[in-house]
Amino acid sequence: MSARKLSNPGSEQSPITAAARQARLSLSHEAVFIQKSGIEFRSPTAFSAWTEMTVELRTPDNGRVNCTGVVIACTGNKHAGYHVSMIFTDMSRQAQMRLQQMSSARLD
Repeated sequence: MSARKLSNPGSEQSPITAAARQARLSLSHEAVFIQKSGIEFRSPTAFSAWTEMTVELRTPDNGRVNCTGVVIACTGNKHAGYHVSMIFTDMSRQAQMRLQQMSSARLD
């Protein structure tokens, strides 16, 4: 398996890394908007609706939160980038608490 860095429109260094041929993402906490049941993020690559993914969120303290989810919406185009909405389908209680902390920290 190989991984490649996806370039983000308007950014020199992307916070998104996708693994080839597998629905796996690695996202920086700065690249996502965390909601109660999922996340939203911008991507230079489109994702099909109902695509299952494993997402690794990198936390501000260099930790990691792993989640499994499904893409429910992907809008945009290849020139401006895509806005991806994803809901979580399987999360541990610990991961839920960590995401809640990350979300609260962004509001401060």
